[in-house]
Amino acid sequence: MSTEPFVLSRREYLSRCWNGIGSVALANLLSSENAHAAPDPMSPRKPHFSPKAANVILLFMSGGVSQVDTFEYKPALQKFAGKRLPMPAHVQGEIKSFLSRPHGAVPPVAPFRKAGESGRDLSTMFEHFGDVIDDLAFVHGVEVDNNNHGPATLHVNTGSVLQGSPSAGSWVTYGLGSENRNLPGYVVLHDPRGGPVNGPAVWGAGYLPGAFQGTAFRPEGTPVLNLESPKGVTREQARTELDFLQRMNREHASARTQAGDLEARIAAYELAYRMQAEAPDVVDIGKESAATRALYGVDDPVTGPFARQCLMARRMVERGVRVVTLIHGWENGTFSWDHHSDIGRLLPDRIREIDKPVSGLLKDLKSRGLFSNTLVVWMSEMGRTPFNEGAGRAQGRNHNQYGMVSWFAGAGVKRGSTGAFTDDFGLQARENGRHIRDIHATLLHLLGLDHLRLTHLHEGRYKRLTDVGGTVIKEILA
Repeated sequence: MSTEPFVLSRREYLSRCWNGIGSVALANLLSSENAHAAPDPMSPRKPHFSPKAANVILLFMSGGVSQVDTFEYKPALQKFAGKRLPMPAHVQGEIKSFLSRPHGAVPPVAPFRKAGESGRDLSTMFEHFGDVIDDLAFVHGVEVDNNNHGPATLHVNTGSVLQGSPSAGSWVTYGLGSENRNLPGYVVLHDPRGGPVNGPAVWGAGYLPGAFQGTAFRPEGTPVLNLESPKGVTREQARTELDFLQRMNREHASARTQAGDLEARIAAYELAYRMQAEAPDVVDIGKESAATRALYGVDDPVTGPFARQCLMARRMVERGVRVVTLIHGWENGTFSWDHHSDIGRLLPDRIREIDKPVSGLLKDLKSRGLFSNTLVVWMSEMGRTPFNEGAGRAQGRNHNQYGMVSWFAGAGVKRGSTGAFTDDFGLQARENGRHIRDIHATLLHLLGLDHLRLTHLHEGRYKRLTDVGGTVIKEILA
């Protein structure tokens, strides 16, 4: 027998052992993928850099708010009223096609006025919003990638026009966790009349672990259905029963290398138990003073529903809930911001419903010292055209994927600033145009998250909220 040492070249070693090495690498990848599926996935995590904001309230106006009737005064629409608009050289996409068809310019449905010390243009339909307008930073002419409600709603809320992507709130809680152990890190309050287009996909976790999806709260009564224990079951009995169930679940999960959904379910059971004590209190706005209720318009039948949503949002961020999404408008029907016709009658109703509640929310956050660490962001799925859809219809406006207005307020925001402008007709950004990816990148930045580093490996690719683009809008940062 030869006494020479058995030596393999590197090439031979790798060719013989590829399977073992691959298995080790795969096991490591699987364990790292499960890192966020820990028993307590909402435990607070360090941001990428020092944040300006600790919490965020997202205001989503379902249907497509008309920018030229709310926040953009365009005198040229009065000049061209009823006439065909000229074709600006910079327009593109479906808007260019709309302009080539018969149409007539539609002036604002109500006059505008200069509001606040900044003298910003604001529709006179807003009776209260002028009180807080100096605190806002506007971004005009925000572009989304689709001109239809379904894909556009997903794009604004998830960063993708396709189903199955995580919502912005899910990305935030994935990156930061939550400061409150007894409430969800991400809460959603939608219009009591009904939800938005795409329903729960708007606040879903997509391909992120299920623990990071939004939890929809009811605006009144029991915040989450079936949260309470059955009659006759004490808190101690519920704890004993849950402990037994969790032991069984953990035994089941320990034999499986990928159990993200199961871990999320285990965490959800624990959270539900803790929520039994705190969740009913957070929605009990009866404890608020008469002055606070009046500030939001809680007891007014017109403003009451959205006022309760706004007041509950303040109560939640006050208790450390990381993300609260408020949705106003039911799908894209009469009770939404989708005004293809009869805009002169329908739009004032929608504005009255949100005007006092939103201004009340901003005032209340300031008076309680929460404005300095809470970010508030206003969005819709698109803007509207500055011209009528066609002859024979009560005046209305079509979809405009290049015309959405967004505004930021609160922590880290430069008061009275503007991040982009639209042209003389409110068609598209005149220059320095902004995409919804830029809104998302800025939102994450103010929370201390680098949108390029906040990623998740899915289907062989590191995915992110801003997909393949996104730039922080520095013009609106303090």
